[in-house]
Amino acid sequence: MTNRQLDIPPAWEKIDLHEARGALMVIGATDTGKSTFAQFLYRRLCAETGSRVAYLDGDPGQSTLGPPTTMTLAVGKSGDDAFPPAGQRWRRFIQATSPRGHMLPMLVSAARLAQVARDAGVDALVYDTSGLVSGIDGGVNLKHSKIELLQPAVVFALQRDQELEVVIAPLRRNRHTRLIELRPSSAIQRRDVPVRQAHRAAQFARYFASARTLTVDWERLAVFPAPRFAFNQLVALEDAQGFTLALGIVELADMKAKRVTLRAPLASLEQAQALRLGDVTLDPRSFRDQPL
Repeated sequence: MTNRQLDIPPAWEKIDLHEARGALMVIGATDTGKSTFAQFLYRRLCAETGSRVAYLDGDPGQSTLGPPTTMTLAVGKSGDDAFPPAGQRWRRFIQATSPRGHMLPMLVSAARLAQVARDAGVDALVYDTSGLVSGIDGGVNLKHSKIELLQPAVVFALQRDQELEVVIAPLRRNRHTRLIELRPSSAIQRRDVPVRQAHRAAQFARYFASARTLTVDWERLAVFPAPRFAFNQLVALEDAQGFTLALGIVELADMKAKRVTLRAPLASLEQAQALRLGDVTLDPRSFRDQPL
């Protein structure tokens, strides 16, 4: 591992991971290095324990493994500490780049993807959560709900000051979940809104680089919540289990013929069973997203 390049604090290196099993949840506010720590944790588990480890990218705004608006699970190979994991991936569409207003899809997706990891027989699941921790915006309830739903063996909490206290105070007295409190790396830099927008645009541009035009007869699909399409709206084509086959950008909707034309990186519609509409639009030239 190239931990020196990531400026890993000594406290991170000293964590004993030999009995780390089950769900391992990483929480923290925005710009505390959650993803840096989660990747470090994933690679250490693979390299030092020989375990089969899965990584759940749970931040739909600043995603690591998939395009924004999604949560992605990747299952690695035993002992292979390369990141990103080279194994199979599963993805769920959150419909937006923020958990705000989309907390139920976040919880459902976390539960579904964690179950996939268990079914795959992994020893540990590293869950990199979103940075929403504000009680005003529902972040505290969201974090507590995730913990209650997934019952993680360990919660790793990265905190600069006291921003996580409302979230982690009950965990200090919770006998079921072990709490490990950490300081962020000094190398972590704060990113303003334009930087975050640029990151999402770059992620979307890479994702849609191989996109092609697809015409979808939506009468043969389950459409969630309803076939009310908007120009440049982001949508997801899903398989029978509700996992994302591909994202698409709406180019044209023919209400009379009940067909929608999408730009999507998908070779065939054969496995498509559902179409889920998002709450954002995406400019197909700049790949900048906007709330619908």
